[in-house]
Amino acid sequence: MGTGAITQYVDVAQLVLYLFWAFFFGLIVYLQKESHREGYPMIDDGARQQKIMGWPVPEPKTFLLAHGGEATQPTHVIHDHEVNLAAVPAHPWKGAPLVPTGNPMLDGIGPGAYARRADVPDLTWDGKVKIIPLRVATDYQVAHQDVDPRGMTIVGADDEAGGVITDLWIDTAEVMFRYLEVQTPHGRRVMVPMPFCRITRSGVKVQAVLGHQFEEVPALKSPDQITFLEEEKVMGYFGGGTLYAEPSRAEPLV
Repeated sequence: MGTGAITQYVDVAQLVLYLFWAFFFGLIVYLQKESHREGYPMIDDGARQQKIMGWPVPEPKTFLLAHGGEATQPTHVIHDHEVNLAAVPAHPWKGAPLVPTGNPMLDGIGPGAYARRADVPDLTWDGKVKIIPLRVATDYQVAHQDVDPRGMTIVGADDEAGGVITDLWIDTAEVMFRYLEVQTPHGRRVMVPMPFCRITRSGVKVQAVLGHQFEEVPALKSPDQITFLEEEKVMGYFGGGTLYAEPSRAEPLV
């Protein structure tokens, strides 16, 4: 037998190869399970009651959060608001698209869907609120070569005024503006995500919604901070507007 041989048919190199195969298979199984921690339990499209669990969904694990508290994923609890959607299937078969029955821009349907994240603000590494308005973050300002939209009128896709921009909200960790704060004609203060805004020296336009729809943007609990859940709802509202702001947007192109 040659060097490293255990028997006439098995040697050390062959055993190492088999061990590598076993390790790699176990790694794939582990990663597949861990990637299924969020979004479960699922609900059967037909019955809308049956909880879909089991492989490859792992057993619940509790995580210690950076700024205190715990989170368990996946959870075995299905909340009522996650089941009773304001929509009905367009067809009787499973997987059929949902047709909204309420206001899809607020009900979390289609492009307006959002995750039920924690109703607490995002924090920096040292425990400070991460996204705040410039009136609070006095160390930050708009670069002199850029357009400062404060005081400008914001308009929707129909070129109708949605309000006046009163402030910008900055992400102090990434040092970039995340939202425009807008005061609507009826006196509401609402948030408009920067990715939906086109800012020029002549004004600010948002193609996702119409002018009067700024009034219905989900409100914040605090005037100077925004929570994870509130961010989801605000983004979901404007995302929903890309399809549902006006009836023609939901129709086929041809």
